[in-house]
Amino acid sequence: MGFENGSSVTEFILVGLTKESDLQCPLFILFLMMYVVTVLGNQGLISLIGLNSHLHTPMYFFLFNLSFVDLWYSSVFTPKMLESFISEKNTISYRGCMAQLFFFCFFSISECYILTSMAYDRYVAICNPLLYNIVMSPKQCLILMFSSYMMAFSGAMAHTGCMLRLTFCDANTINHYFCDILPLLQLSCTSTYVNELEVFVVVGINIIVPTITIFISYGFIIASIFRISSKEDRSKAFSTCSSHIIAVSLFFGSGAFMYLKPSSAESMNEGKISSIFYTNTVPLLNPLIYSLRNKDVKDALIKTLSKRKR
Repeated sequence: MGFENGSSVTEFILVGLTKESDLQCPLFILFLMMYVVTVLGNQGLISLIGLNSHLHTPMYFFLFNLSFVDLWYSSVFTPKMLESFISEKNTISYRGCMAQLFFFCFFSISECYILTSMAYDRYVAICNPLLYNIVMSPKQCLILMFSSYMMAFSGAMAHTGCMLRLTFCDANTINHYFCDILPLLQLSCTSTYVNELEVFVVVGINIIVPTITIFISYGFIIASIFRISSKEDRSKAFSTCSSHIIAVSLFFGSGAFMYLKPSSAESMNEGKISSIFYTNTVPLLNPLIYSLRNKDVKDALIKTLSKRKR
């Protein structure tokens, strides 16, 4: 796919998160720290799962993929975001913008379906434990991951392909900290009706279908938890489920707020704030939510560190 069209614009200017000069340095430090923790957390989780054979189970296979996606997902836009805090004019080429848009869409949609696969895995483990090894066989896990990445690839191609059909004439200032779909649509000097319809359909499918699947899965899981006789085990299970649901709600809720409503200059400023949740906060929180509260991961970390000290 060539990143060329009839546009006279060869580069875009990224406005960034805010124009307030007093906030640039504090925000740079804050998001740099968040990015470092995100990279270290997800890279550490990938290494732990890869090095410890007792973590080679379906649940950690999905968690491995989630960390892999989060690692690259946060790297798609954070460097340009950090640049906007310290440079007077943060520019990105037309090709670079389209590439950033493609990879942003690919990794964000991948995350939607990986979170869905993880919810399905927990549903089978808790509600149908006797069938778990059959239903969540290695082959089935690979099929789920392959399907997730194929959905992500098709969605990213649809978004980027529709964007390439637009013409950008003079306006080249993107009211965002990365090349997102809606801010780019506002700059087009040709009709965006097809693009808006495509965004509504593709984003709707990739948010609504996973969200419904996840909450149905957790609905069955919670119903099963109520049948647990031990109060301590019930409390522990509820604690784990609530953490997962919070992470899912942040990711899908902020994404729905950004994309599934009419766009305007005012809503775009609000959208920039909401996008922080699904672009920066969720990749940061996922390693904490899915691993540091997990005894298996803690044991693997202690085991790995003890080996290194010898």
